[in-house]
Amino acid sequence: MVEFVEALTIVLAVGTVRGWRPALIGTACGVGFLTLLVLGFGPALQKIPITTLQLVVGVLLLLFGMRWPRKAILRSAGIIGLHDEEAIYAREKKELEAHGKVREKVDWIAIATTFKAVTLEGLEVVFIVIATGAVGRMLIPASIGAAAAGVVVIGLGVALHKPLARVPENTLKYAVGVLLSSFGVFWVGEGLKFRWPGEDLSLLGLAGGFLVCSVLTGSMIRAESKKLAEVRA
Repeated sequence: MVEFVEALTIVLAVGTVRGWRPALIGTACGVGFLTLLVLGFGPALQKIPITTLQLVVGVLLLLFGMRWPRKAILRSAGIIGLHDEEAIYAREKKELEAHGKVREKVDWIAIATTFKAVTLEGLEVVFIVIATGAVGRMLIPASIGAAAAGVVVIGLGVALHKPLARVPENTLKYAVGVLLSSFGVFWVGEGLKFRWPGEDLSLLGLAGGFLVCSVLTGSMIRAESKKLAEVRA
């Protein structure tokens, strides 16, 4: 849902400024490209030995997932600003309007912009779908979950006809980052044949550990930032 919201914001901006036909063409091309990636790489990954796959995917998920908690910590500490979909929507509209009116029969700018947005944001979705589906031998349920998220976000976008600014994206990214990091550590352990206490239930402990550590880290950064501000004052 996080990635779909970001892609939808750009698609809505393109559709509003440049027209819905080229915006939807670019979106459809992006979705088609991502679908081919899932169909091509998903089944291939399932042929790799499970322990090797768990180790490799676990490391990748850990590296991939830790980005979001890191940004969430920095945002909570006031080091970087919150992710603002309304601001992104306004910026995309301004950039597209700068290109002027459409004079060609095919608006390649609109098509390329939406294709790029859907592809770049969708690659993260594809990675999560393939990783979780391949390791757990559950590619179809993982794909259904991603598709359901897409339907929900697109439905809301069509109904509201504006960026989904009310979706707590920063909170979603934080939660998803914690979960991906937890799965990453869990699968690295599985790949190294480590026996987790409580088996799958240990995921709850890992998620709790990441959450507590991130909250404490955010508090420490806020305290240090406050001290620096007082010294400068």
